[in-house]
Amino acid sequence: MQSTPVYEGQIFDGDTHLYETPDAFSRYLPKQYEKDWGFTWKTGSDGEFALYVGERKVEISAGYYADGKVPAPGKLHEWLRAMKAGSDVDMRVSMTPDMVGPEARLKKLDEFEVEACFLYAGHMVGAISYLDRVGPAKIVLRAYNEWMLEHWGFTYRDRIYSAPLLALDDLNYAVEQAKWVAKNGARLVLLPMGPVNKRSPADPYFDPFWSILNEARVRVVFHISEASYLAGHMAEWGERMQQPRLRQSAFMFMHGYSERPILETLSSFIFYNFFERFPNMKILSAENGCEWVPAMLTKMDKCRGMAKNSLWPCGQLKERPSKIFKRYMAVVAYPEDDLKLTIDQTGSDDWVLMGSDYPHSEGVPTPRDFMAEACGGLTAQQIAKVMHDNAWKFIHED
Repeated sequence: MQSTPVYEGQIFDGDTHLYETPDAFSRYLPKQYEKDWGFTWKTGSDGEFALYVGERKVEISAGYYADGKVPAPGKLHEWLRAMKAGSDVDMRVSMTPDMVGPEARLKKLDEFEVEACFLYAGHMVGAISYLDRVGPAKIVLRAYNEWMLEHWGFTYRDRIYSAPLLALDDLNYAVEQAKWVAKNGARLVLLPMGPVNKRSPADPYFDPFWSILNEARVRVVFHISEASYLAGHMAEWGERMQQPRLRQSAFMFMHGYSERPILETLSSFIFYNFFERFPNMKILSAENGCEWVPAMLTKMDKCRGMAKNSLWPCGQLKERPSKIFKRYMAVVAYPEDDLKLTIDQTGSDDWVLMGSDYPHSEGVPTPRDFMAEACGGLTAQQIAKVMHDNAWKFIHED
């Protein structure tokens, strides 16, 4: 039997979230966009309390939130077990100040013995796929980012690294926003997974955008969300996207979420020789788990050999894809992932980070709980890397 891991050092949390304040979506949104693109919480005609984008219900938000209350951090599995047992227990709790503001979050980090964290959007993560028109979408995202900058800052006390949301659909506008976030001190930006206008995000067409982030050494995060580019493919299987969690099939969880979107996205950056052009860039996968990494690295190396004399849109790679991945990419693991097996299979412990998902219910109650769940069988040095060092290097080292 594996002994219980022991690590008493500081933690660097690779996956945390905020909850938006009531005016987060409206403070900077121009009035003419409020009717069709404003975000509101309300009880709809179906009797469910949910987030709406205009008149469209964000289905995944239904059933988990109540007015002013959210699921208890790290308690989702307990709640689901209670629901399966027929209990009508409500495990929602009132939002606390640390969920909605930076000063209180710093105190929570101190309580958790967390040196620093990466901070991602809250309800906006589940609503990104509803921003499906380029013109309004860029206005909504800009308004959201302006709120984030004012309320949280992009680099708060060099401990909370917030990730503004960018998109590549309008290249000129994306370039403008990249300059703006870099000017305002962002160290991370979050982009949707998948292709953009039938191009890989690593296509040289987008190089004017990437050159700005590369120069400013801004890191890029791909966080789990609905990969809207798969909607047509899922429809071929009779599956629908933008559904409540409890109405999604196992097939959808496996192929509409899971590793497919992130695997396709990350591999495109490697096969498009992205890091040859932008050696200062680093890319993080957040809340997509990590158990897919060994198979991905093996397959990429094999496919590089198979395509040796074939088409290379941006030039052949000078080294194995697996080496490129380990140098430029990092992945936040799920607490339920088998980290020892995954690290052993990849032959490296330099790319994997912990993430608590605080204050969301899907993660662990406290960041240190991640160690007990995921780090069994690892050496003390490996645990230190997962719990702190790898995230610190990701954000600080060139």
